[in-house]
Amino acid sequence: MEEVRGLTKRENVKKEDTWATEDLYESDKAWEEDYARLPQFIEKLASFEGKLKESGEAILQYYQACEELDVYLDRLGGYAFRKADEDTANSFYQDYAAKVNDAYVKIDGATAYVTPELLSIPDDVMDSFYQKTEGLRVYETAINDERRRKKHFLTAEMEALLAGAGDVVRQPDHIFGMLNDADLTYPDAIDGEGKPYVVTHGSFIPSQTQSDRVLRKSAFESVYHTYKQFSNTFASILGAQVKSLSFLANARNYDNTLEAALDETNVPVSVYYNLIDAIHANMDKMHKYVKLRKKLLKVEELHFYDVYTPITEASSKKISYDEAVNNVLEAVKPLGEEYNKVLKSGFENRWVDKYENKGKRSGAYSSGALVHPFVLMNYADNLDSEFTLAHEMGHAMHSYLSNKHQPRTYAHYKIFVAEIASTCNEALLMQHLLKKTTDKKERAILINHFLEQFKGTVYRQTMFAEFELKINQLAQEGKTLTADVLCDVYEALNKQYFGEGMVIDDEIRYEWCRIPHFYYNYYVFQYATGFSAAIALSQKILKEGQPAVEKYLNFLSGGCSKDPISLLKDAGVDMTTAEPINQALQLFGELIEEMDELTQE
Repeated sequence: MEEVRGLTKRENVKKEDTWATEDLYESDKAWEEDYARLPQFIEKLASFEGKLKESGEAILQYYQACEELDVYLDRLGGYAFRKADEDTANSFYQDYAAKVNDAYVKIDGATAYVTPELLSIPDDVMDSFYQKTEGLRVYETAINDERRRKKHFLTAEMEALLAGAGDVVRQPDHIFGMLNDADLTYPDAIDGEGKPYVVTHGSFIPSQTQSDRVLRKSAFESVYHTYKQFSNTFASILGAQVKSLSFLANARNYDNTLEAALDETNVPVSVYYNLIDAIHANMDKMHKYVKLRKKLLKVEELHFYDVYTPITEASSKKISYDEAVNNVLEAVKPLGEEYNKVLKSGFENRWVDKYENKGKRSGAYSSGALVHPFVLMNYADNLDSEFTLAHEMGHAMHSYLSNKHQPRTYAHYKIFVAEIASTCNEALLMQHLLKKTTDKKERAILINHFLEQFKGTVYRQTMFAEFELKINQLAQEGKTLTADVLCDVYEALNKQYFGEGMVIDDEIRYEWCRIPHFYYNYYVFQYATGFSAAIALSQKILKEGQPAVEKYLNFLSGGCSKDPISLLKDAGVDMTTAEPINQALQLFGELIEEMDELTQE
């Protein structure tokens, strides 16, 4: 591993390595001038109170006003949040982000009357509105989606009260981010030769991929001993998150937080349990993979600081950002000329903020702005980063196509399908890279990486999902989520998922402290379901060609014009069954067998 030097300050990053926030606003002054218009939009939305139940025309005008506001906030929030993420310690842009968050709370309060009014309209009256009001049919799906949850909405006064609490219930996520990203620092790691290395969010996972086991262990202990010191604080933050979800679920008459979370996207609770049950039924494959990794690493004991390091020396080769871009473009050629043209334009026109800098938000994400998507990366010149780039640009293209083909009301795709386009890109990249090589060793490297994707996306994310479910269930039973309770639950799950072949290091008990997705309200299970659906879709694309491509592109262009389960069924995948998950895990098992054969000495 190369020495991790002091990180570059944001102002010193090359322009070509940054995303083009000037495409949103040319200056901070322009943003501030536009921000001053916010009260006009809020007042307009508030003016419809008491009118929606009177006429279809009022409903039509309200939804048109919402679309105008959405376009406005797309730019306003896009600029504020992107600038804030460039340097989380920059209080100037943190203030911008706080103002936009406050705006969302005010908007929620100003529109708290909407759902109660829509729900109060009898079905026959609503039908007459559709028939008599030209243009209202465009919003029928959105309106009916609101009305289907009638029993979970309250009076206008109570809705206004809940909306006013919006900023409070979002605080755990905000506090976690400030502590984790801006305030937390780690001691230097020490390698096998006694040299120090700076440990940051961005360098930690790369450190775990290195062949130097002393360095891996040192960095592992540096990070998790730090989290252990703050574990009571992190437990309080996560406990507050669970209490917030419980408060909202109870207020809206849901039986539990899981039901409340999945109902927002119209996904049956059975899909969540199907995933966990399918993983439990296929745990033998994960345990077999752990044993294979232990054998190939030739260690007497397999520790958690051994789970990311490549099993062959050659897999540690560097992959530059430009090389990764070329590989991604080649991999997605089966999706057609237009898809590739847009994707190439995105790379050339600074959709991506490429590298880590001091204070930059950790990880990676894509934000699908109307002007064009914005992708945050902390690219690290390795295979993982290459696949992350493919992943995030999959998100970006999903957003681009939904924005292009759907009215604004339906352009935002639901969370349940959010990880499918990204993971399909990864699967296509893997198939492309496997086809490029006939070298036995190189094929083993790539298959190992694919196995890591299965392990990390299907098994690990399902373990996260089960952890989230269990701690919410404990809270519902009246248990206090102390650090010890959270650590015990997390340790037991690691034992179950990794099996007897893995040493359960004490440090791993504190890993839950650093996982931001536990603040995303039952989000992580969709990585696993999305991966399974993506494997099925990628196989259809490669085997069936144009017919499957057209269905897939229609799916990417669908936004939220249908419920997510229906959109996937139209694309050829039925997620109401465990079949896609079982098929994915069958492939996982087959790849383990091939990997074992390829690495026989």
